[in-house]
Amino acid sequence: MSSAAKDIRIVEVGPRDGLQNEKTIIPAATKIELIDRLSRTGLRTIEATSFVSPKWVPQLADAAEVFSAIEKHAGIRYPVLVPNEQGYDRARAAGADEVAVFTAASEAFNRKNINASIDESIKRFEPILEKARADNVRVRGYVSTVLGCPYQGEVPLRDVVRVADRMYRLGCYEISLGDTIGIGTPRKARGMLRAVAAEVPVEALAVHFHDTRGQALANILSCLEEGVGVIDSAVSGTGGCPYANGATGNVASEDVVYMLEGMGIATGIDLDLLIATGLWLSGQLGRETSSKVARASVRD
Repeated sequence: MSSAAKDIRIVEVGPRDGLQNEKTIIPAATKIELIDRLSRTGLRTIEATSFVSPKWVPQLADAAEVFSAIEKHAGIRYPVLVPNEQGYDRARAAGADEVAVFTAASEAFNRKNINASIDESIKRFEPILEKARADNVRVRGYVSTVLGCPYQGEVPLRDVVRVADRMYRLGCYEISLGDTIGIGTPRKARGMLRAVAAEVPVEALAVHFHDTRGQALANILSCLEEGVGVIDSAVSGTGGCPYANGATGNVASEDVVYMLEGMGIATGIDLDLLIATGLWLSGQLGRETSSKVARASVRD
């Protein structure tokens, strides 16, 4: 294991990426309780919500209400996703001090997702980065479809590298590389990460895997061996993508923590509390949890 990967930070994306695709509107009180429960587990970064237009993502129309009401703990970061300058202004008005912006490595996916080319999408968030610098606000960047696109198929590595490098140079302190439809395998994940890390410092990279074909943990391990130190995951394996048909949930945070702790990598996260939160959330959503660890804990 590379020495660069011994201090692993998990970015919990369940409250935003995990819930945004739920068809039934979840009450703001439930979202607030979810984040408050997660804050007590030892997680250091919890993506709270998204200040996207309610027209496009009705599930997150309560972003300001939720963000204003959560208990913000010292030492925990609560980034929020913002699609444009207007979203940034709304987030700042609600008290956000870290934001995330997003684009894709696939032109076809960007067109379907936000009706813009890659270059146009980046132009949209350049003013966000300018304001963020003036406001001393940290900006995280997401690059989706890094291992494949539901519309164009294969995504050339050079496109992934170009987009990630451009976002980093514009001022994103961290770039999350997302396998949006969960088609990656360890060898492909490793190759993609190596290619990006040749241009962007690996210390500034994160990985974001969906578990469509059960490869997420294997993909994460292959990237850990390359030195990546940040992993995106969602409690109870919630998630998916409304613009990527067939994509299942994110890798479950419980499974990631279990794997890391079993490898002797301390996360500072209370696994029992995290499992309990996942089971609670699954009950709120009225379905079985997708976390293998949580299911095993119930059997035990």
